[in-house]
Amino acid sequence: MTEQSVLSPSTDTASPPTRLMLIGGEWVEAADGEWREITSPGRRGHVLARVPRGNATDVERAVSAARDAFPAWRDQHFTVRQRLLLRVADAIEGRADELARLTAADTGNALRTQARPEVALLVDLFRYFGGVAGEVKGTTLPAGASQLQYTRQEPLGVVGAILPWNSPLMIAGFKVPAALAAGNTIVLKAAEDAPLSILLMAEICQDFLPPGVVNVVTGTGRTAGTALVDHPGVDKISFTGSTEVGRGIASRAGERLVHLSLELGGKNPSIVFPGAVTDELIEGLVTSSRMTRQGQSCTAGSRLYLHRDVHDEVLARLADRLRALQVGDPLDEASDIGAVINETQFDSIRDYLEDGLANPAMHVEVGGLPPTSGPLAEGFFHVPTLFSGADNSFHLAREEIFGPVVVAIPWTDVDDVVRMANDTAYGLAAYVWSQDIDQAITTAHRLEAGWVQVNQGGGQVVGQAYGGYKQSGLGREVSLEGMIAGFTQTKQINVRLGHGAIPAPATGT
Repeated sequence: MTEQSVLSPSTDTASPPTRLMLIGGEWVEAADGEWREITSPGRRGHVLARVPRGNATDVERAVSAARDAFPAWRDQHFTVRQRLLLRVADAIEGRADELARLTAADTGNALRTQARPEVALLVDLFRYFGGVAGEVKGTTLPAGASQLQYTRQEPLGVVGAILPWNSPLMIAGFKVPAALAAGNTIVLKAAEDAPLSILLMAEICQDFLPPGVVNVVTGTGRTAGTALVDHPGVDKISFTGSTEVGRGIASRAGERLVHLSLELGGKNPSIVFPGAVTDELIEGLVTSSRMTRQGQSCTAGSRLYLHRDVHDEVLARLADRLRALQVGDPLDEASDIGAVINETQFDSIRDYLEDGLANPAMHVEVGGLPPTSGPLAEGFFHVPTLFSGADNSFHLAREEIFGPVVVAIPWTDVDDVVRMANDTAYGLAAYVWSQDIDQAITTAHRLEAGWVQVNQGGGQVVGQAYGGYKQSGLGREVSLEGMIAGFTQTKQINVRLGHGAIPAPATGT
């Protein structure tokens, strides 16, 4: 790996820093010598680095390396894999600031509010899955004296993991240590717009893990991603990204009946019941909206259902709080909110904002269109935006915007708000805010979502099962049960014992 930093401009704009792919323990270029430039979300046109444009040949090399490494890795005593994962966790923690700064530069996520917590969660995930590596175990049945009947939880083999650009290290943490702890090897397809922090994570892993256990291919989803999904040597596909892309991956994976897990989009409800409007509530709504991640989170509470008794007060106080958030350079410690990933996403968010602004029923409480001049115009920066006056049928209330936009909808009847909350093709996350705990829990049980939080809005916690209902995905991650269900398969073994055993064949001259 080259020593030149990707965090500062290259003095030779024709030769940006180079990052290579990790295949079979070696840092390699693409087989055809092609490259892609990785540009800064916070500075339009600034090239952070160049990476190989991996294709099907490179995926073939990576899968072959993972297959070669699999038998020895699978057959290790779990304590060997455990110790290595814990050493990786310590090494990641030792380079946390470097990883966080690279994440901020690569993704546009603000260093203080997003990038550092993401690295901390990655450390926790390696430690968690290292700690539970010994829990990948089967059962024995009380089958009598003449039978030994037991199960084994065996690794699937080679896992192909396709990562998103919004939180690449966090999502890698959902997949890599779980797959490895269970005895699999892995090929990562890094997000085409944000591969740099994943390559650094792989560099750290490579210091401790045998060659071929972790491999990283860079390139586009259309070429490298498709090749990984279609490869007959890949035993499991784990994808995190949009529902549209996930649907296509599921179709291709279904052709060869490969194991599959999908963590997809969300249009998540956040329901506020009447009661005191506290600072804690307002801060919780800011957190659950994922504004400090530019709204680029599949768990963002972007549909805000406010009871009419508190509707106006919550809107006013939430607008004031959002207005106070600092939007700016992702690497600036003062920034609460960074930049969205690229021009395509920037334009898509702006289109949604224009749609809302053109709707006479809707009112902008704070925010609006992005700045066209000044420092923020130099990057892909949007400002936090809160619309009121919506109803559940509006365009902005139904589609995943994946930007810092929240739409407030009033309600009065509990049955009605539950119906509205569930009236969506998605079912990833939901939030309930009430000072009546019975009311809150009863409502939480009625919501069609894989993850419901009550009176809090934080992110994923290690050990909890995480995944969606409906078109928000298949399978669960981040937990022991998710690791066993997602990265192992059950083998049943029946053995006849004692006098009932088949006698050995007679021998003679």
